Amino acid sequence: MVADEQWMTFLTLVLPFLAAAVAPLLTRVLGHNAAWVLAVVPAFIFLHFTGFLGSVASGEPIAGGYPWIPSIGVEFSWYLDGLSLTFALLISGIGTLIILYSGGYLRGHPHQGRFFSFILMFMGAMQGLVVADSFLMLFVFWELTSIASFLLIGFDHSREAARRAALQALIVTCAGGLSLLAGLLVIAAATGTSSLSSLLAAGEGLREAPVYFAALLLVLGGAFTKSAQFPFHFWLPNAMEAPTPVSAYLHSATMVKAGVYLVMRLNPVMGETFAWETILPVFGGTTLIAGTLLALRQTDLKLMLAYTTVASLGLLIMLTGFGSEVAVEAAVLYLVAHSMFKGALFMVAGAIDHETGTRDIRKLGGIGKAMPITFAAAVLAAFSMGGLPPFFGFLAKEEIYAGLAAGSSWGVLLTLTAIAGNALMFAIGFAVGLKPFAGARGETPKHPHEGPVLLWLGPAVLAASGLLASLLSGLSHHFVSSPMASAVIGAPVEVTISWVPHLGMPLLLSALTVALGIAFYATLERGRGTMAAVLAAIGWGPDRGFDQLVRGTIRCSAAVTRTVHNGRLDIYMTVTFIVLAICLLVPMVSYGELPSMPVLEQLRIYEWAVLAIALIGVAAVVYARDRLTAIACLGIQGFAVALLFMLLGAPDLSFTQFMVETLSVVILALVMTRLRLYPADHRPASQKLLDFSVSSLCGLGFFLILLRVVQTPFDPSLSTFFAENSRVIAHGRNIVNVIIVDFRGLDTLGEISVVMIAGLAILALVRVRVGKSREKAIQEEART
Repeated sequence: MVADEQWMTFLTLVLPFLAAAVAPLLTRVLGHNAAWVLAVVPAFIFLHFTGFLGSVASGEPIAGGYPWIPSIGVEFSWYLDGLSLTFALLISGIGTLIILYSGGYLRGHPHQGRFFSFILMFMGAMQGLVVADSFLMLFVFWELTSIASFLLIGFDHSREAARRAALQALIVTCAGGLSLLAGLLVIAAATGTSSLSSLLAAGEGLREAPVYFAALLLVLGGAFTKSAQFPFHFWLPNAMEAPTPVSAYLHSATMVKAGVYLVMRLNPVMGETFAWETILPVFGGTTLIAGTLLALRQTDLKLMLAYTTVASLGLLIMLTGFGSEVAVEAAVLYLVAHSMFKGALFMVAGAIDHETGTRDIRKLGGIGKAMPITFAAAVLAAFSMGGLPPFFGFLAKEEIYAGLAAGSSWGVLLTLTAIAGNALMFAIGFAVGLKPFAGARGETPKHPHEGPVLLWLGPAVLAASGLLASLLSGLSHHFVSSPMASAVIGAPVEVTISWVPHLGMPLLLSALTVALGIAFYATLERGRGTMAAVLAAIGWGPDRGFDQLVRGTIRCSAAVTRTVHNGRLDIYMTVTFIVLAICLLVPMVSYGELPSMPVLEQLRIYEWAVLAIALIGVAAVVYARDRLTAIACLGIQGFAVALLFMLLGAPDLSFTQFMVETLSVVILALVMTRLRLYPADHRPASQKLLDFSVSSLCGLGFFLILLRVVQTPFDPSLSTFFAENSRVIAHGRNIVNVIIVDFRGLDTLGEISVVMIAGLAILALVRVRVGKSREKAIQEEART
């Protein structure tokens, strides 16, 4: 990549975030017309990435980047092949239409500027995710999409349902993000690479690694939560609490397809294994059927589309994991088709809601004449969703059955699953795209009429694109489908299917799907009632389980807090010192690192005297009858240590120790005097025995570990460094002072801060105690 192209690509990745920063101000100035200005940003990005279609179609990936954290070899790098380029075009192209649609849908909203800011940040995060090359860049943008979606789903934060849905999406997807991070770390450790391009070039290395299965589970944990695979599907329909532009964007080209993108990206290095070809089809097929059946139950247009998105994501996962080249081609075609027809249908649902005041399919009907452009866009999108020729959805469905209809029982089972799921999606697609516009006029809160251009432009363009991409399938395959399929498979392939029906098994299965879809559409009301009864009989579901998990976590944390933080300082100190004793003694005993006992006969008479003074101080503390005496005797040990420092040739350290011990005794004595603590020790004998045992073990642990330290060979390198550099660097002759003030200046500052905080806490306690005493005295005086 030449320097100019590299700079422009970097600009396209940061431009959405820059636009997000100025969007609120721009909206205050221009109102809803700011949508036309802000839409220039994704349009520019779309045009920039369009310029790479020729190179990528010829098999030349585009790579580039800049150093990010050079000290650890992390780069802000990108990698554009058929997969990432297609996603980038979908995100920016549909993003342009979503920005325009938002200008009309949220016209007059007091927080429209904030909405533009959030959705542009969301766009930038998703754009960075799909083009990221380095693992760290991928993870950062992955989590940023979760944060941005949290802000968008909870946009109407005054409603509890929106807040709950936003929090639910954040928890589920961020938990998956942590799983992905762990998986990427495992992959990096196993392969020695930290970029996707290098990983793709490594070939069989990851599949042959001992940690392959662990890495697979961790990566799929991130992919399944992001792309709402069963049983993590529940957050996606709840995300419909977001405004419709968010739903249209999130479901068509962005966040929910991030997991699908990850699975497709890693297929060349993690696919073709039994685990891959079992886990993905099982979970994908289950999600497909669960999503369509749950969609059948809904009456809200957005929820019907949301559950079919869950089903479509399951279909994509199932196809990617099936293991055949044609199935991957089908996944590629269906992903592109789904982005166009689902984005269009969501915007149609929003336009219907905006112009009629309701999304309830039971109240809608006969609005086709009042909203002719929206009606035309809805029908075209429904035809593509139903897989009817000559739309791009038909190409995808034909390829699905060509890829799954293998001779094995496994292929037959997945084919039947795809037929059932596609037939139900056919019924739901036409229920959303046809039923509100046909038949008798329903009773709606608002008189229906065609919306402004900003509301119908997006669905009209996307619906027409689904038709145009199919009619020009040769160009579509050359520039999009074939390069994308080649990137997913890891080898050059050529997609050749056209919109002209060809006799064969795939066409027969497509006809069967359409027939079943028409039957499901005709019995939609009965099917809705049946599913309602079934779900009522089942009762519990993952959505309710999420609430139970959150409540259980809160109760568990409260119980742990009550147990661990019970407000008793003596228990805190006992537990702390028990853990300290274990940490000191257990490792030495376990690893045979106990020190050898020193020979004490060589001590001089004055050394014996200092040791005797220390022992006398210990005895005085133990047998003191009141706390004030114990505090005074406590300084005896410190003075004994200070004497040892002086005798061993460290007078400055000795002086410091003398000062510390003197001040400590004086301050503690003053505090004890002001607090008026009673001298009696009310501890029972068992408590005294426990305290004695714990303190003895801690003392023994420190004694042994210090003795072991001094018996290790002395390494003079640090002492030599300080001796050689104290004068040169710190301009000080006293090495100890230089170490404390210069080399360990931050440590000294931290110690001073700790002492200061402790002093302030003591002062606060004294004042509280004194204040209570004065208050009590005033009350007694008043009573007398």
